Amino acid sequence: MQSALREKLLQLFTQAEGEFVSGQKLSEVLGCSRTAIWKHIEDLRQEGYELEAIRRKGYRIIMKPEKITSNEIQLGLTTNYLGRTIHYEETVTSTQKIAHKLAYEGTPEGTIVVAEEQLAGKGRLDRAWHSPKYTGIWMSIILRPTIPPQQAPQLTLLAAVSVAQAIQEVTSIEPEIKWPNDILVRGKKTVGILTELQAEADRINSVIIGIGINVNQSNEDFPDDLKHKATSLSLEAKKIINRAELIQAILSKLEKRYEEYLRTGFLGIKLMWEAYAISIGKEITASTLKGKISGYAKGITDEGILMLEDKEGLIHYIHSADIEIKSAEEQS
Repeated sequence: MQSALREKLLQLFTQAEGEFVSGQKLSEVLGCSRTAIWKHIEDLRQEGYELEAIRRKGYRIIMKPEKITSNEIQLGLTTNYLGRTIHYEETVTSTQKIAHKLAYEGTPEGTIVVAEEQLAGKGRLDRAWHSPKYTGIWMSIILRPTIPPQQAPQLTLLAAVSVAQAIQEVTSIEPEIKWPNDILVRGKKTVGILTELQAEADRINSVIIGIGINVNQSNEDFPDDLKHKATSLSLEAKKIINRAELIQAILSKLEKRYEEYLRTGFLGIKLMWEAYAISIGKEITASTLKGKISGYAKGITDEGILMLEDKEGLIHYIHSADIEIKSAEEQS
């Protein structure tokens, strides 16, 4: 109830476009006392909103906080269940760790964990993920699909398509996907996706999709060893990106793609993924647990497994690997 009132309050201020809204109008529209309105205003100030109050005129928002709040995400959210339950933290070790705990405790499907900063963010193979404060999107999403555990890797590709589509919609940047879980802009990494399971032998209890996006970092925000291989959406678009708007777009795209997938299977997602794929037809080296394999990326199977053709024409089916794409100069 409190969050619904707060959402309506923010909606009224947004519709007012910087003009004052009287306390009387707020009280009438929200159906609560002037004292309750004042308490909500104070709560918004605690969240970082700058509000002006003038007697006989009312209230108006002067400045919204740079940080992402639950209210900012839910205001204008169009999904049915993704993001309807939000666990927000200023600083965490890892959103994935919190999401695992919440999933185990039975939180509803679609719950998201969002943080402004991760102290121990990680990607695949437990690699560290650099997550500076107030610059990116560090988020975990809890799903509970009724699919066999062996199909869970398909959800990584589904998430990659959804994020790529959302980035394109919000920023007009054209991203590319590098199998299985990286999204690149002009060859530099911008997004990492990590999918983890809570499952039994024959059924999935939950799938936790971790998404890390470099959104508003400047060059100075990247450590020296990452500057040549990582970028941010802001650097590429040459403008500040509204992070809450991008989260809303991701949740909207992901919910649509997820429901299509549960209804009709992986084929539609596969075709969308291939439209964004950077490696198909390129010469690549796949570093697997058994060693390195070089050849040409032929695409992915209907199950989402990478097909690599070596120089002898033998097709290798790659379930998990780090992919290095040879440059145009190296391939010519």
